[in-house]
Amino acid sequence: MSRDRFVEAVAAALTDLGPTRLRLIADGIAAHRTTDDLSAAVPVPGFSAVVSALTTAHRDAGLSTAEAAYLEGAATGYDAGTTERAQAVWSGPASAAVPLRATAQVLLDVAAEARTELLLTTYSAKPYPPLLDALRDAVARGVRVDIVVETLQGAGSALNGVEPATAFTAVPQARLWHWPPHERGAAGAKMHAKVAIADRLALLVTVRTSRSQASRRTSKRACSCAGGRPRRGLPSIYGT
Repeated sequence: MSRDRFVEAVAAALTDLGPTRLRLIADGIAAHRTTDDLSAAVPVPGFSAVVSALTTAHRDAGLSTAEAAYLEGAATGYDAGTTERAQAVWSGPASAAVPLRATAQVLLDVAAEARTELLLTTYSAKPYPPLLDALRDAVARGVRVDIVVETLQGAGSALNGVEPATAFTAVPQARLWHWPPHERGAAGAKMHAKVAIADRLALLVTVRTSRSQASRRTSKRACSCAGGRPRRGLPSIYGT
């Protein structure tokens, strides 16, 4: 039964974190890293809880570190068996009632999966260290990183403070772009698109922001896609 619980924990980890982070956990177990050390490896919501569940199940099953290779195999099988996939993504408020992945987790996964090119577009932006680390890692792998950001001029009175593009200046190799106001066609047009695309295969699109007057909480929904269908739809984004 202990082994069954370990298998179930691996399956849950794949759903919650994806194959990239499952491989990171597998490497950590094989290297005898402590649960606390491994939990701090990726500072995104939910990661430490999954690490704790996996390492506990691994220990209770009496498995050796060599058997952490099962995690690597599960991640590889997941990649091979999901050439096309789509999933709902949620930025909050947190809820245990519905098994949705956090936007931050998926964004970092998209960046980690990029091998040749990575495109990000956003409206407002503030420095987010985990994403900056992921972008630097992508650059180190030889990935071309392009980021399209709204400007204070383009946003009019809707944004203030420093230019959103400054959120990415810590990654000097990234190419920063903006949408010139004089080319927007319609008065008041703004660069509201929030998209992350890796290798024209993996796609994260923030769909909508809504606010509940009853709870006074703001939520942002998104969709993450990978494989054939996103690839066929991307020419409209790239203009090709």
